[in-house]
Amino acid sequence: MTLFKKIIFLLLILVICSCASETESTSFRIGFSQAMTTDNWRKQMNRSMQVEASLHPGLQLEIKDAQNDVQRQIEQIESLIEQGVDVLIVSPIQSQPITPVIEKAMNTGIPTIVIDRKIEGSNYTSYIGADNVEIGKNAANFILSHSNGEIEVVEITGLKGSSPAYERSEGFASVIQNANEVKLASQIRGDWEKASVKKQLENILDSIKTPDFIFAHNDRMALGAWEVARSRNLEDDIKIIGVDGLFGPSGGIQLVKEGLLTATILYPTGGGEAIKLADRILSGENVPKNNILSTVIIDSVNVDIMQNQFNRINQQQYDIEKQQEIIGQQLATYRSQSILIKVMIGLSMLLFILGLWAGYLVYKLKKSKRKLEINNKKIKTQRNQIETFAEKLQIINESKINFFTALSHEFKTPLSLIISSIESITDRENKNIQEFSYETSLIVNNSKRLLRLIDELLDFRKLESGNLKPRPVKTGIIGFLQNIYEDFKSEALRKSIQLEFKAPRNEVEVYIDRNMMDKVFYNILSNALKFTPHNGKILIKIEESTKNSVEIRIKDSGIGIPKEEWEQIFDPFRQASNNARPSSGLGLYISKQYIELHKGKIEVYSHQGSEFKITILKGDDHLKEYEVEKNDPGNTYQKQFETVSPPEIGEVTLPENAESILIIEDNPDLSHLLSKKFSNRYKVYLSDGRKAVEMALDLIPDIIICDLNLPEKSGFEISRELKNDLRTSHIPTIILTALNDEESRLKALKAGADAYITKPFNFEILLESLRTALYNREKLRYYYTNRIDRIADENFEDSEQQFLKELNEHIQNNLKDPDFSVEELARLLKISRVQLYRKVKALLDMSISEYINEQRLRKARHLLQDTSLNISEIAYSVGFSSPGYFSTSFKNKYGESPKQFRK
Repeated sequence: MTLFKKIIFLLLILVICSCASETESTSFRIGFSQAMTTDNWRKQMNRSMQVEASLHPGLQLEIKDAQNDVQRQIEQIESLIEQGVDVLIVSPIQSQPITPVIEKAMNTGIPTIVIDRKIEGSNYTSYIGADNVEIGKNAANFILSHSNGEIEVVEITGLKGSSPAYERSEGFASVIQNANEVKLASQIRGDWEKASVKKQLENILDSIKTPDFIFAHNDRMALGAWEVARSRNLEDDIKIIGVDGLFGPSGGIQLVKEGLLTATILYPTGGGEAIKLADRILSGENVPKNNILSTVIIDSVNVDIMQNQFNRINQQQYDIEKQQEIIGQQLATYRSQSILIKVMIGLSMLLFILGLWAGYLVYKLKKSKRKLEINNKKIKTQRNQIETFAEKLQIINESKINFFTALSHEFKTPLSLIISSIESITDRENKNIQEFSYETSLIVNNSKRLLRLIDELLDFRKLESGNLKPRPVKTGIIGFLQNIYEDFKSEALRKSIQLEFKAPRNEVEVYIDRNMMDKVFYNILSNALKFTPHNGKILIKIEESTKNSVEIRIKDSGIGIPKEEWEQIFDPFRQASNNARPSSGLGLYISKQYIELHKGKIEVYSHQGSEFKITILKGDDHLKEYEVEKNDPGNTYQKQFETVSPPEIGEVTLPENAESILIIEDNPDLSHLLSKKFSNRYKVYLSDGRKAVEMALDLIPDIIICDLNLPEKSGFEISRELKNDLRTSHIPTIILTALNDEESRLKALKAGADAYITKPFNFEILLESLRTALYNREKLRYYYTNRIDRIADENFEDSEQQFLKELNEHIQNNLKDPDFSVEELARLLKISRVQLYRKVKALLDMSISEYINEQRLRKARHLLQDTSLNISEIAYSVGFSSPGYFSTSFKNKYGESPKQFRK
C-alpha cells in the first residue's frame, strides 16, 4: 500500500509540473507616471511605450495617469516605490515639486528615467527627450529666415515651472535678442491648453498692432491662437508656429498641411526609446545620462514627406501589434495542447498502474474474505452479548432510580404529618407541654434529617440525568454561613465541640443557589460533627483569596481521611475506609456536583482531622448559562435544629361570612390535620377525591386545596375540569403534592393551578398562599364590580369575563320584562339557581337579584339623562312593575327621586 501511494504521488507531481505554464525565467516591472493624458501627444507617448513593451515578453508595463495634479503624481510615484518596481519612468508635471520623490526612488535603489521634462538637479538615472533650448532656437531662426524688414513677434509659453516651457523660451530669447529686426511685442503665459491663451491674446491684439508671427510652445496653444486670429479675420496676416508635430487628424502636421499653422517643430514623444532604455538598464548596461532626441521643423515644404513617413510608421506598428496578437494566440494554443498531451500520458500511466493495483487488491481481498467472515461472526456474537448485558444493566439502573424516586415520594406524606403534628403540639399553650420539648425537638430534627436524605436521593437522580440546574441569587456569603453556624452551634455545644466562626468584617457578595449551597455546608458540617470527638474543635473560616474568588475552609479535629482516598471520597456511594458509621455515601458527591455547577471547586486535606476548602467565584459572568436573580430575596434560610417551642393559638369563633375551603386529599390523616388547622379560620369541606368535581359544583367554595395522586381522577384532571367549567372557573386552586419535579409543576400550572406546594410543607407557607389567592380574588371582584358597565368584546381574555359578558347580554335582552326572574336567567346560562347565586356573589359580592336591579337602575338613569321619556315610560321600559316602585328604588340607590335627578 505504501509503494502504491508513492507511485500515485509521483504521478501527481508529474501532472502538476506538466500543467504549469511556461513562463520566462525573469520578469521585470516598469512603472510609468504620466503627467496627463488629455492631449494626443501624451496618448501617443503611452501607445509607443506599450508597443515597444510588447516586443519584450520579460517586461510588464504599468501606466499611471496623474491627471495634471502634482499631488496625485507624487502619491502615484510613492505607490510604485512601495510596490518595488524594477524601473521607474516619470514625466514630471512640474520640476521642483516632483524632485524629492524621484530622489526618494533613487535612494531606495530603483533606476529612474525622466522623460520629456526635467527635474531640479541631476539625481536620476537617465533623461530622455528633445533639446527644448534647441527647439526655441529653431523657432526663432525660422522666423528670421521668413522676415523682410522689421517684424513683431508674440510668444506663448507653456506651464510655469515645467522645464520645456523654461528651456524653449530661453532658446527663443537667445536668438531674438541678437536680431535687431525682430521685436518681441508680448509674451503670454499659457498652460499647454488652447483655452488658456485665447483671452490673453485677444487683450494683446486690442492693445498693440497686429504681430507678424506668433510662436506657441505647443500645437494646441498654436491652434488656439489661430482661432483668435480667425475671429478677427487676421489668419492671413499672422504666421503661427507650434511645437509637437504630431501625426493625426488634429496633430500639428495636419494643421500645417491645412495652412492653419505656418510651421511646427517635431517634438518626439520618446515613449518607445524610454522602454528600450529601461531594458538596457535591466540588462545591466551603462546608459548615457542625457539622451537627446532629434527634432526637425515641418512646414509646407516637407509636410507631405513627414506625413507619409508617419503613415508608414503607424502601419508598421499596427502590423507588429497584430503579429504579436497572433503569436500570443498560437502560443496559448500550443501550451494548451502540450498540457493536454502531458495530462493524457500521465493519466494513461495512472490508469495502467491502477489496473495492476486493482488486480492485486482483488487477489488480496479474496484471501482476506474468509478471515473477515470468521472475525465478523466473533464480533457479532460479542456484540449480542454486550447488547444483552447493556439492556440488563439499563433495566437494573432504571429500577434503582425508580426505586429511589418512588421511595422518596412515599416518605413525603408521612413526613408532612410528622412535622405538622409536632408543630401543632409545640403551638399549644399548655404548661405541661414543656416536659415533651426535648422529645419533640428530637422528632423535628430527625424528621428534617430524613427529609434531607430524601432530597439527596432526588438530587442524585437529577444529577445523574443532567436535569439539575442552579438558580443563582445575589447572597452575602458571610451572613449566609453565619445562619448555618448559629444553627449548628447548639448541636456542637450539646456534643461538647468547640465550633468557631471567622470571617472578614465586610460582607462578601456572591451568586449562589442558596438551597444547593445550604445542602453543601450542611453535609460538610454534619460530617464534621459526626466524626469530631468530644472536646474537639471545628473551624469555619472565610477569606478572600483573590479579587475574583472567596474561599471557605471547614476544618475539624476528627479521625481524618486516608490520603490515598482523597480523590475517591467524592465518588457516589463512597465512604472512607476508616468510617464504620453507616451513611448513604451521597452527601459529598452531591456537594461536589453542586459546587462544580457554580463553576467552583472543592478540595480535601487531611492530617490531624479533615479540612475541606471550597472556592466560589465572585460576580455572575461564569453563570450566564443559568437564570440569575439580581435582587436579593431576603433571608430564606430555614433552621435545621428546632429548640424553641412557639406559644399555642387559641380558638376563634368564625363569622357568618367566613370563606369556605374544599380540601381534596385521599390521606385521611393529612386531610383531618389540615381541617383541624384551618377550622378556626375557614369553613372546611373534605373530599377523598371521589366525586370531588361534583362536590365543588354543589358547594362553590371560595378556594380549593387539591392533591395530585388521587383515586379515580388525578389532581391534574380535577383542576382542569374545574377551570374549564363556567360555574367554578373563578375558584382559586392550590396544589399540595409530593411530586417535586418541574414537569409535574408545569403540568399543574397548565391545568389551571394558582399555586404549587410540595410535601412536606410549611403550614405557614400554605396558609399565606391561601390568603394571597383569596386576596387576589377579592381584587378581581373589585375590578369586575367597577368595570361591569364597560365590558367590551376585545377584553374577554378569561372565563370570568366571558361569563359576565353572557350574563349582561341576557339581562339587557330581558330588561323590559318585569317577570324576568333569577330562575329564567339561570336557565339561559345553563346552571342552577344556587350555582348562579354563588358565582355572582363570588365575582361581584352581591346577589343576582341585586345585580339585575342594579342594571335596571343604570339603564333608567341613562334614559333620564339622554331622552325626553316621562317617568312612567322609563319605569316600564326598564322592567319595573309600577312607577312608584321605580321611584322608590331609584331614590334608595341615588339619594334623589327620578324627577329631581332630571332637573
